[in-house]
Amino acid sequence: MSHHPTDEAATPNLSFEGSTPYEDYVQASVLTHLQHPLSDEPGEMAFLVTTQVMELWFTLLVHEWTTAARALRQDDLPTAMAALHRSLPELEALNGSWKPIAHLTPGQFNAYRSALGEGSGFQSAMYRHVEFLLGEKSASMLVPHRGTPRAHAELEKALSEPSLYDEVLRLLDRRGYRIPADVLDRDLTQHYEPHPEVERAWQRVYAADDQDSDLMRLGETLTDIAEYVWRWRNDHLVATRRAMGAKVGTGGSAGVAWLEKRATKNVFPELWTARSHV
Repeated sequence: MSHHPTDEAATPNLSFEGSTPYEDYVQASVLTHLQHPLSDEPGEMAFLVTTQVMELWFTLLVHEWTTAARALRQDDLPTAMAALHRSLPELEALNGSWKPIAHLTPGQFNAYRSALGEGSGFQSAMYRHVEFLLGEKSASMLVPHRGTPRAHAELEKALSEPSLYDEVLRLLDRRGYRIPADVLDRDLTQHYEPHPEVERAWQRVYAADDQDSDLMRLGETLTDIAEYVWRWRNDHLVATRRAMGAKVGTGGSAGVAWLEKRATKNVFPELWTARSHV
């Protein structure tokens, strides 16, 4: 005779003192009350939630890549690789965040564009932190955040610290793949520029007999990240083109022209160019 659980046993606990444990942990009521549309256009809510979700993904990527950079500094490649691998589906989900707003017509976007005022995505402190970790450094990008001391301090710190790629190159050098001193000792507040000796170091990693070496796996994971970043920039470009053509971007940014320039550049550049020589 089969046993049937009682109704009581099958019913989850529904009675709590105060808020639920789920609410205490996730803070759902905070997240779901952070949307304050400024127009009467129903589609503005989709734009607002989508951009807020992107901010959460940026926050998670900063966490993962900071974890990876710290581990690389300590020669702990397994911990670094775990964090980098976690970031791959997170990047895929971030890129998927474009879907709700990727096909806006100019009319749909214009219906609430004025609500953005001077607001623009390039003012996102967390996205800027993501870019700094990728080696896309620029001191001028701190300027919009002078009025928010906490964000400014975090970005100032990230600007002056080694990027994720800087830590990778230092690891390569410690492993015997010579990286020039002018790369290792560069001004960390400056944008990373590709170097022929770094390209040769990656060429040696990829030309090694051991096709399953931990450094080659690191290179391939970084290439995956770079590809997702490239796709992110292209998706941003296409969505902007559809919504507003070649008009000046919000906040006075160059809009499509600036995004087109960004979309042609790869992060971790020598990982791409070294392949031509293997």
